[in-house]
Amino acid sequence: MNVIRFSDLCANGSAKGKRVFIRADLNVPQDDDGNITEDTRIRASVPAIRMALEVGAAVMVTSHLGRPTEGEFKPEDSLAPVAERLSELLGCRVPLISNWVDGVTVAPGEVVLLENCRVNKGEKKNAPELARKLGALCDIFVHDAFGTSHRAEGTTYGIAQYAPVACAGPLLAAEIDAITKALANPKRPLAAIVAGSKVSTKLTILKSLANNVDQLIVGGGIANTFMLAAGLNIGKSLAEHDLVDEAKAVIALMKARGEQLGNASIAVPIPTDVVTAKTFAADAVATVKNATEVADDDMILDIGPETAAKLAAQLKAAGTIVWNGPVGVFEFPAFENGTKTIAHAIAESSAFSIAGGGDTLAAIAKYGIEKQVGYISTGGGAFLEVLEGKTLPAFEILTKRAAG
Repeated sequence: MNVIRFSDLCANGSAKGKRVFIRADLNVPQDDDGNITEDTRIRASVPAIRMALEVGAAVMVTSHLGRPTEGEFKPEDSLAPVAERLSELLGCRVPLISNWVDGVTVAPGEVVLLENCRVNKGEKKNAPELARKLGALCDIFVHDAFGTSHRAEGTTYGIAQYAPVACAGPLLAAEIDAITKALANPKRPLAAIVAGSKVSTKLTILKSLANNVDQLIVGGGIANTFMLAAGLNIGKSLAEHDLVDEAKAVIALMKARGEQLGNASIAVPIPTDVVTAKTFAADAVATVKNATEVADDDMILDIGPETAAKLAAQLKAAGTIVWNGPVGVFEFPAFENGTKTIAHAIAESSAFSIAGGGDTLAAIAKYGIEKQVGYISTGGGAFLEVLEGKTLPAFEILTKRAAG
């Protein structure tokens, strides 16, 4: 994917003294009093801002926060707490500017934070009039918010159409590189883990991956639906009975791919053992059973140790691993072994690994393998759309602008 990189513009002097508009992702969680409870996204935005300040650029930064109503600013929508935290991290005052669409005053070597961009009328629908005004604010537009890349909004797409130069910031560039390495030019075998509660939310992802991966591992409620498709009883486990035929279609796709490549190991592995309980609770009694012995009143809450060991062996032999979703109810200690085993296998594998999704990131943090995962994606919905094989609007416009 060919895009202009902000790091290159800074290195070759093209950004020196220019007006730089950075679209960051500063949408951080806050408590009832407006205090920031977790600032990872703010800290992640700092490198691009520092990069711009170091070349004497006049820097404007904006982001959305929460779900404000366009044209109706409320105090709880304000980026004021973010401005305060950014000031601490950068070691300089970061003024917060309201009503900024028609013009921003900022001197070279200074940075300002522009109030919640989703309060601006026309932002979400990328209104042309707003897009033109945004493009006129700067010499260089820097997209550095992967988590918003799947949305064609004013500050993610429209401004990139009209700014004199549109480029990818260091965070977005890193995402592009990781996605390209994992999906466009993967080292084989390519293994994908797709887990979650519902097949319906991941169906297009499963079908897309089935045409590209060498191993497609399913987990959670998705695995239960695939077990149904394989003719197994799943008791009262979470599943989507109306999507059994869709699961069969994915199984058939993987089988056909294996036959085409002359590799019988290419398949969707169906669990051979599972961990069951009679109730969905942290203190429920866990019972390991063969997949053929699930009772009508059982709930499957994890893959069994035999299945987990088989999958771990496959992951350790992989060349590339894509991970989205825990394979069991890892929040409950009695049902975490499957996800824990998978996590440690990924950590121990020499494969390049890319992981994304909120629950996946929670599992990575729980098992302390952050440094062993090749790349941890910062975008939930955007990451899923990439796995579906979609071209994200931000990637499309930045590629178009790079081509001239």
